Amino acid sequence: MKIVIIGLGTIGKTILKSLSGKGHNMIIIDEDKNKVEGLIERYDVSGVVGNGACLDIQKEAGAKGADLIIALTNSDELNVFACLVAKKNGAKNTIARVRNPDYRKQIMEMKDELGISMIVNPEQDTAAEIFNLINLPSIVQAEHFAKGRVLLVEIVAEAGCSLIGETLITLGKKLKTKVLICAVQRGQSVTIPTGNFLIEEGDRIYLTSDAKSLRDFLAEVNLVKSPLKNIMIVGGSRIVYYLANELSKKKYKIKLIESNLAVAEALASELPRVTVIHGNGTRHELLIEEGIEAMDAFVALTDIDEENMVVTMFANKMKVKKTITQIKGDDLVGMLDELGIENTVSPQNIVANRIISYIRALANKRGSNVLTLYRLVNDQVEALEFYAKKPARIYNKPLKELKLKENCLVACIIRENEVIIPNGNDCIQLGDNVIVVTTHKNFDDLTDILE
Repeated sequence: MKIVIIGLGTIGKTILKSLSGKGHNMIIIDEDKNKVEGLIERYDVSGVVGNGACLDIQKEAGAKGADLIIALTNSDELNVFACLVAKKNGAKNTIARVRNPDYRKQIMEMKDELGISMIVNPEQDTAAEIFNLINLPSIVQAEHFAKGRVLLVEIVAEAGCSLIGETLITLGKKLKTKVLICAVQRGQSVTIPTGNFLIEEGDRIYLTSDAKSLRDFLAEVNLVKSPLKNIMIVGGSRIVYYLANELSKKKYKIKLIESNLAVAEALASELPRVTVIHGNGTRHELLIEEGIEAMDAFVALTDIDEENMVVTMFANKMKVKKTITQIKGDDLVGMLDELGIENTVSPQNIVANRIISYIRALANKRGSNVLTLYRLVNDQVEALEFYAKKPARIYNKPLKELKLKENCLVACIIRENEVIIPNGNDCIQLGDNVIVVTTHKNFDDLTDILE
C-alpha cells in the first residue's frame, strides 16, 4: 500500500519504524528538514520537507491516490485540513490526530463529511487504558479481541499466587476456570510455553480468557486485589484531564498534584469532583503531606520519564497497592523491571498499535485476514485476530495434528457467540475468528502459522 505520514513526532516515527520493511510504499512529510533527511537515510522511504496540508507539497511527495494518509502534526486543525486536502488529492483513507477535547465531539460527528476514516487521540486512548488498569487492579495490561468478548491480559506471578511452581500440564488439571497461557516473560526473555513449562515467582504471564471468566480465574489463583478507591495523580496533561474526569464519574476519590499554577487552576475549574493541589509532585515531602501512604493507586503522568520513574519508585516504597507510570522513551524500558516498575503506559505505542491494526484491516480487504493486532513484550510478541474467511487446509483438523511453526500458539477460537479456549482436540472452522500469539512477525494469513 502507498502510505503517507504527515508529522514526524514520536508517534509518526513509531509508526514508520513498525511499517518499515513490510512492503509498503512509505512517504513522509514534515517541515523539519533534519527529521525528514534523517529518516530517509535510516529507512527505505521517500520524503518531502514542507507543510503536509498544502496540496502542492502532497503532490510533490507523490501522495496522489494514496491508500492511506496519516496526519500526526502537533496541530489538530492542520491534521484535519491535511486529510481534507488528501481526499481532494485522491487518497482512499485518512487518519487524523485530534487531541483537543473541545474539538473531539464535533469532529467525531462530522468525520464522514470531512472524509476522515479514523480519529486518534493519544491522550484519551492512554487515559482509557489507565482507567482499565485501575478498574481491574490485578491486571498489568489488557487487550481486547472479538469486540471485547475475549481478553488477552498480563498478570504477574506474585508471592502467594497459586500458579507458582506449577507446569501448564498440572494447571490444566487443577484450574476450574478455562484460560490459556500464551506467553511468559522472565527477565528480558520471552517464551511461548509448552506443557512442561514451570511458572516461577515474578514471571509476567500473558493469557487469553473469556471476558466473563476473568474475575473467576483471578480469584482461583489468589490474584484478586481489593478495589481501588483513593487515587493520586501527578501531572496536569490532557491525559490527566481525561483520566480524572472518567474516574470522578465512577466515584473514585482523586487527588491531583500539578506544579503549574495556571494549569492547576484550570483543572480545578474543569474537574469539580477532583481535589487539585498546586505543588511539585516529585517532592517526596509533598507526597507524604498529601497522604500518599493512604492511597490505593498512584499514577505518574508528568512529561519527563525519569521523574515518573522516581516518584513511582517512592510510591512503591510507600506500599501503594498499584502504581502506573507513563514512559514515552523506548531507551528506558529495559530497566523498568529491575526498578520494580510493573504497570507502564506509552501513548505513542497505544496509538501506533491502533493505527497498525487499522492498516492490517485495510490489507484484509486485499486478501489478508488480520482483524486485530497487538504488539507485546517490547514488540517481541504479536497477538493477532484472524478471520477464517476462505477455504484452507487448516480447517476441521484437531489442533494437535497441525504442524504449527515453533513459538506459535492458537490462543482462542470465536465461533458465532461461543468463545473457545482451545485444547489439542479443537478444530478451526470456516467463519471462525482465531487469535494467534507468536514471536514471528508479519503474519498476514491464518495459514502462515503452519510450517
